[in-house]
Order: sequence, then structure tokens, then C-alpha cells
Amino acid sequence: MSIFVDTGAWYALADRSDRHHLTAAGFFAEEAPGREWVTSSLVVAETWSLLAAHLGRPAALTFWETLRDLHVPILPCDAVDLEAAWRIAQAFSDQDFSFTDCTSFALMERRGIDEAFAFDGHFLVYRYGSGRRRAFRRHPS
Repeated sequence: MSIFVDTGAWYALADRSDRHHLTAAGFFAEEAPGREWVTSSLVVAETWSLLAAHLGRPAALTFWETLRDLHVPILPCDAVDLEAAWRIAQAFSDQDFSFTDCTSFALMERRGIDEAFAFDGHFLVYRYGSGRRRAFRRHPS
């Protein structure tokens, strides 16, 4: 079963001083063997930028190397996802979803991924499907 990994989770795994580090590391260690971890090219870019800005370029390179070593699929964001992301931004105009949030939700919907490794509360707010009654499951809970 696939789980989508968001920027905050990747960052928490990399930064030992992050308030979510221990929770993220524990969840990853416990769940990694039975899961396919996937992420998006936009999440990778966002994580790289955060790591480079806060921990330096070597930390960003280590992150990228880890993705390569673990063979984490990096999903591209295509025109269909961008259009869906636009519709998400319009439908949830009262929320401050980022561009990356909207594209992540669109990718997850299109790929049938309903679980996210994330600390971002937006994964709990967003609803999709018929009548917008479905919600992603965010881990760790």
C-alpha cells in the first residue's frame, strides 16, 4: 500500500532538532518495511529548498541521495494534476493550501493514494470524492 510523503515529514526525518523528528523517525522505522513510500517532484523541490536553507546544501544532498537509495518513486506533476490543483484551490478558497498542497492532493486522488505521512493539518481539512465526503488518512495520527 502506498503512502504519500509530504515535505514536513521529510524535513522532520532529516532535522534532528525539528519538533516532529522523534515521531517521524519512529513512524518511519515502524512502517517502512511494509509500505511503498511515494512523493512528488514538487515536494522534493520544496524539501530540498528547506533543508538547504536551514541545514545547508550537504543535508539537501543527503536527502536526495536517501530518496535514490530507497528507490522512492517521485511522481511528476502533469497538466491534468495542475488543472485539478487549480480546481482544488478554487473550491477551498477559505483555506491557505499552498501550491504544493493542491498538487499533492490532486496527485493522490488521481493515483488512488489515501494515506499521507505528513504533519500538515491541510491533509485533514481537504475532502474529495462524491460530495467531498472522503478524507485522506494522515500519519502519524
